[in-house]
Amino acid sequence: MADKNYASLKIENIVASGEIADSINLEDVSGKIDNCELNTKRFPGAVYRIENPKIASLIFSSGKIVLTGIRDKADLGKGLDIIINSLNEVGVATYDEPKVAITNIVCSYDIGKQINLNRVVVTLNLENIEYEPEQFPGLVYRIEEPKIVALIFSSGKIILTGGKNLEDIKRGLDFLEAKLDNIM
Repeated sequence: MADKNYASLKIENIVASGEIADSINLEDVSGKIDNCELNTKRFPGAVYRIENPKIASLIFSSGKIVLTGIRDKADLGKGLDIIINSLNEVGVATYDEPKVAITNIVCSYDIGKQINLNRVVVTLNLENIEYEPEQFPGLVYRIEEPKIVALIFSSGKIILTGGKNLEDIKRGLDFLEAKLDNIM
């Protein structure tokens, strides 16, 4: 479905992780970089927040990093450059080529119509569906290929997570809409 309109598909969060150095002295770094906090009683890593692009990074003494709050794929590279430069400025020897990759993309989508979740459960009757409205108002649908989890709400709003790229998210959405079209 190459011509499909994904106008209401919106990236809510991109998470990336990987390695940027062999090791990092977190006490030293957190004391020298603004907006970098270390509280080892609460969390084993330093939390470094940058404003533009708005990204929260979790930096570990092992040299590993997790970046979250990213809204645009282009911001990942920009934010990573800022973080690496900040670390280099305070004496951390980072890799010339950081090994950081997207691990999860979370998107929201509005299908544009109400969804009868009870009918979805009865019609699909699949093992990869969880629906307990007393505990959570959405239906959880685990798509096998691509490996995407969809949270479907009766309002027609859908949250898609688990994709490593936007193409996977769109393929999962196409699969899901085809299933829902057969029910509605």
